[in-house]
Amino acid sequence: MEDLVNTKWMFKKRNVYNVMAVIFLAVSTAFGYMFLTDIEVASIPKMVSPNGPPAFNRMLYGGFGKDALVKAMDVTVTENFIYVTDARSKRVQVFDLGGSPVFTFGEEGDGPGKFNFPYGIAADTAGNIYVADLYNGYVAVHDAKGKFLRYFAEKDPKEKTIESPGGLRIIDDKVYVTDITKCKVYIFDLSGKKLLEVGEKGTKPGQLRSPNAVTADAEGNIYVVDTGNQRIQVFDKTGKFLRIINGSPDGKGPSSMVNPRGIGIDSRGNIMVVSNLTHYVMCFDKDGKQLFTFGGNGGNTDQFTLPNGLFINENGDIYITDTANQRVAVYQ
Repeated sequence: MEDLVNTKWMFKKRNVYNVMAVIFLAVSTAFGYMFLTDIEVASIPKMVSPNGPPAFNRMLYGGFGKDALVKAMDVTVTENFIYVTDARSKRVQVFDLGGSPVFTFGEEGDGPGKFNFPYGIAADTAGNIYVADLYNGYVAVHDAKGKFLRYFAEKDPKEKTIESPGGLRIIDDKVYVTDITKCKVYIFDLSGKKLLEVGEKGTKPGQLRSPNAVTADAEGNIYVVDTGNQRIQVFDKTGKFLRIINGSPDGKGPSSMVNPRGIGIDSRGNIMVVSNLTHYVMCFDKDGKQLFTFGGNGGNTDQFTLPNGLFINENGDIYITDTANQRVAVYQ
């Protein structure tokens, strides 16, 4: 009798364990499914969102001592090199695509091959490098290795077609130059023939104050960083005013930018602009809606101090001259 009771008890105990095991497996499976499902769903927006801030990639520094970057103003990238204007050292510093400094060109002065305040920089399809010298008042053309070739759009700087060149970009074989003093943007062909003038001094729509940078989109629309008016102005390819972008609805409210400088347009048509005195880069869609910002004041790898120039290459890499930190930040 006692053996029969023990057998029944053992059987019941075994059944209880079996039931508990089934419950455990069911609960584990359910929670495991929920966990994996949650991870997958949560990660998708981060991976495919087209409107999130870019990721930091690396920093570019100059050499040691006299070869260091001192006041990096603008940057452009070709198939072989990265070119950075250094206004304090009166030269252009050149890096390979890996970020190692390889050579410099230019020295202080006002003659061929010399600079007083090298600012905007751009490259044409032949690899020639155009440098806007703000204080000398000319755009100089050099070959890829830095050899002086000619003055652009002028046989001699005394002609003063361009008085105070600042921002400089070459897009679809057109050379876009901001004239900070004249409050204009000039568009030339590669031979130096003037095609268009945009803007005049003032604060109204279509007027400019100290424009510091310029770019154009795939349709030929012209985006001017109207620094003195704390805004971006957009013109069509004929120079007709289209709209203002300043971070407020319809561009009619107070600007969220302070001393805007460099500008670039990515492959999606989003516009990135440097807000120099807030130490941020701001991104807007083509209609002027603000999408995100990144940066902030400091010396960490995700921060800037008085950033100035911005260039976006064909691969979507973003190069930002982090001026006071004496470096160039690269984002992807």
